[in-house]
Amino acid sequence: MTHPGRRLRELIAQPGITLMPGAYDALSARIIAKHGFDCLVAGGYAATGTLLGEPDVGQMTLHDYADHYGRIAQAVDIPVFTDADTGFGGPNSVRRAVRAFERAGIAGMFVEDQQSPKRCGYMPGKTLIPVELMIAKIKAALDARRDDSFFFVARTDAASVFGLDAAIERGRLYMEAGADMVLLQGADTPDDFRRVGREVPGPRFANMSNARGKAATTIAELEALGASVVTFPSLALYAAATAVDRTMAALVRTRSLDGIVDDLMSVDDYNHIVALDEHNERERRYDEAAAALAGA
Repeated sequence: MTHPGRRLRELIAQPGITLMPGAYDALSARIIAKHGFDCLVAGGYAATGTLLGEPDVGQMTLHDYADHYGRIAQAVDIPVFTDADTGFGGPNSVRRAVRAFERAGIAGMFVEDQQSPKRCGYMPGKTLIPVELMIAKIKAALDARRDDSFFFVARTDAASVFGLDAAIERGRLYMEAGADMVLLQGADTPDDFRRVGREVPGPRFANMSNARGKAATTIAELEALGASVVTFPSLALYAAATAVDRTMAALVRTRSLDGIVDDLMSVDDYNHIVALDEHNERERRYDEAAAALAGA
């Protein structure tokens, strides 16, 4: 069986920019795949909001993520790239995370250089670990891979803590340590992105998170700047939260389904997304085979 990381690497290496929407659960992953996207990201911000209804401030565990991301990966046939926060501890914990995520069918992951407990990259109050400790985590992650196709990204949050110069220096060191790609969190403006592209080797990773607020650039600008991939880690999460919020507001306001149900997905469309026909057909085949065997 081909490792999903191999396909992810092909997508990142191809000309143009690869769009990577964010799934917050298995159903949203199926919807993303239905619309023809070639890969998706599953992030900690969306996972924490979905599973706990809380902000992304480091309260999720390795097992929380491995179970959640594994369900997403099993729901689709496209590569799933994931957020591993700080790696859940030191080098040995990072090693366990890589092994757990790979067993779950995940194509790759990123680890950030924040102190634990981490905070969403667009929240204040972050502190960073020393560079040498992050390099140790990178080395541990690379050694832990069962298959070298597993795609490992090192993220630095130094731009918002120490400035862009420090972030670029960390990015260079992380690439030298062997990371497949680095993400300079917060270096989002065209000028920043252009400078990172000149000074940090490797493919270019862009992030258009709703947690930032208004986007600093456009997809077209990022593609012109040479971005290899752009993620939208919370787009589906915010879309779903908006729809549920508006629907519940209308229900409590009108005490009626009038004006609500017409805006909802049809049952046929929903059944198509969750593959009801395929499930029924598979069950029918097994039942027929069992009946034939029992009657032989």
